[in-house]
Amino acid sequence: MKIKSKILIIAGSDSSGGAGIQADIKTVTSLGSYAMTAITAVTSQNTTGVLSIVPIPPLEISRQIEYTSKDIKPDAIKIGMLHSPIVIKSIIKSLAKIKIKKIILDPVMTAKGGAKLINDKSISIIKKKLLKKVSLITPNIPEAEILSNMKIYSQSDMVHAARKLVNLGAKNVLIKGGHLPKKRLIDIFVNKKELVIFKNKKIKTKNTHGTGCTLSSAIATYYSCGKTLKKSCEMAIKYVNHAIGARPNYGKGYGPINHLNTIIINKKFK
Repeated sequence: MKIKSKILIIAGSDSSGGAGIQADIKTVTSLGSYAMTAITAVTSQNTTGVLSIVPIPPLEISRQIEYTSKDIKPDAIKIGMLHSPIVIKSIIKSLAKIKIKKIILDPVMTAKGGAKLINDKSISIIKKKLLKKVSLITPNIPEAEILSNMKIYSQSDMVHAARKLVNLGAKNVLIKGGHLPKKRLIDIFVNKKELVIFKNKKIKTKNTHGTGCTLSSAIATYYSCGKTLKKSCEMAIKYVNHAIGARPNYGKGYGPINHLNTIIINKKFK
């Protein structure tokens, strides 16, 4: 299999392997691209919750981004967990140095079990400085509520919140509707010219740990290979849905999805 593109992932580590940098690497690899990383934090967690978070010093995060990119230039960047204002500012400076145009931001603010992973000052800097520097932002409902300062109860609320984020400077917004109590899964893609509603069957399961990380990494991978952002979102949503459907049922809490659902093993390795 020939490698299609190179993705730099800036995100936190998940010791249980279902989310964070581990989910990102699995996703990028299973979709045929090459994954590089800049780790922002190390977490001790499992499917039932987060035990602890140890931040990586901002200088070391910047070094990972810049030194890696100096040697192997990424075709796209995926940004996940950013836990402090100084980290966000240092990443913005590093992004200006390496000059990569295709950037997907997954604004990770809470863990699947509800634990808060980011403080209010960090949220403010993301809104004021980082939003306008990325190609796409992919918040879920709780994250979109925080960023847009409004409650979201319906599809029309999702559209309104997305448009508020566009007015704040976001070029493209994909709001994930998995938290809405609906039988169908609704995701909304919005920019200044387009409104696209993706509708899919909702799978009833607790095994959804890492879906946000996986989706944004899948979008970055498809986008890096030349697909449009809209098409990248559509294909990434399908990939995640298949991964949820093929879930391995690990753990006692919010279990992981199956990132390997796209891989076909060559006969000679079976």
